[in-house]
Amino acid sequence: MAILCTVAIIFALLGVPLFAVLGTLAIFAFKMNDIDASAVSVEIYRLASAPTLLTIPLFTFAGYILAESNAPKRLLRFSDALLGWIPGGVAIVGLIVTAFFTAFTGASGVTIVALGGLLYPILRDEGFDENFTMGYITTSGSLGLLFAPSLPIILYGLVAKVDIDLLFKAGVVPGVLLIVVLAIYSYKKGNVASRTKGIDTKELITAFKEAFFELLLPVAVLVGIYGGFTTVSEAAAVTAFYVLVVECFIYKDLDLFKDVPKVTTESMTLVGAILIILCCALGLTNFLIDEEVPAAIFESMNGILTNKYTFLLFMNVFLLVVGSLMDIFSAIIVVVPLILPLASEFDIHPIHMAIIFLTNLEIGYITPPVGINLFISSIRFKKPITELYKASLPFLFLLLICLLVITYVPALSLMFVD
Repeated sequence: MAILCTVAIIFALLGVPLFAVLGTLAIFAFKMNDIDASAVSVEIYRLASAPTLLTIPLFTFAGYILAESNAPKRLLRFSDALLGWIPGGVAIVGLIVTAFFTAFTGASGVTIVALGGLLYPILRDEGFDENFTMGYITTSGSLGLLFAPSLPIILYGLVAKVDIDLLFKAGVVPGVLLIVVLAIYSYKKGNVASRTKGIDTKELITAFKEAFFELLLPVAVLVGIYGGFTTVSEAAAVTAFYVLVVECFIYKDLDLFKDVPKVTTESMTLVGAILIILCCALGLTNFLIDEEVPAAIFESMNGILTNKYTFLLFMNVFLLVVGSLMDIFSAIIVVVPLILPLASEFDIHPIHMAIIFLTNLEIGYITPPVGINLFISSIRFKKPITELYKASLPFLFLLLICLLVITYVPALSLMFVD
């Protein structure tokens, strides 16, 4: 194991792609122990035969199509007309819309790039200060990862071999909790910073008509999946086709022959990267499990972590660090197989563990010093990274409180599962 760790570190320092590092380590590990390296390719076959695998490219494609169209503008206009009369209502609107887009794209950077430029001037015009606005945009870029049809949830289900439908149901209440807490904070800031305006019924009706076809999408997906009318794979296929038709032929925001091929290339590049890393990582994970590495880790922690509450606290700290250093897809693929046996030893429900894991990774996006959202916002808005650290701290503090509640009140995650 020491040799494997050394090789991995050397490869990483040399800038070798993650899939190459994991694949090489897997083959090397099996060869060292005189085991047929075809065990790595067996995992590729197992993954390819998973019925839910198809959902990853389909939902990703739909999310990228939505982000490239004028859907963000239409949804923001409708949400503002509906909730803009509340003090801080514009900020509450933004939380809902960004959560919607992140749930479909699964890529936080896409949400910040697609919606950040729209939200920034709106929030500033409403009187929100610079610090709040930058922290808000940076944080909201990762909201929505706990809602269907989030790509990280699907990927977690594949890696952990957990029912994805149950994961979608489990993420509802914790996901709403995160949004509600940030919405209350926005409301408090809005009492001082923004003015109250009445509801413009005419504007609300106009905005509703304009965004009607896009407003149907989340309702159809959620009712279909949560109501048991469609499987996740069926919902993904319908969503991809529906979004393509709506944006290309009804709203005509995208040209089928000029824009769609570009969007397809970008979205499938992300999918391809995830899948090739996943295949290589699963082979290495098999070796680690065969060598009983999780059991060895558990034994080494026996004297320190005496119960599941201290284990959960330790796990939260560890995952926050992982989330700030790795993208969520790589973290799921590499870390999940190692922590699941440990969670099982402490009698933690696998669905509850999934929500804790994903919440940590969601918060990791804004955790200094290297949370990826901090850097994306810094580049997008040409702000010093240290300024983003300061702006995001109040939001980080609030999300950490929510994390503790989600961690130690498992009923929130298991409400619709048990």
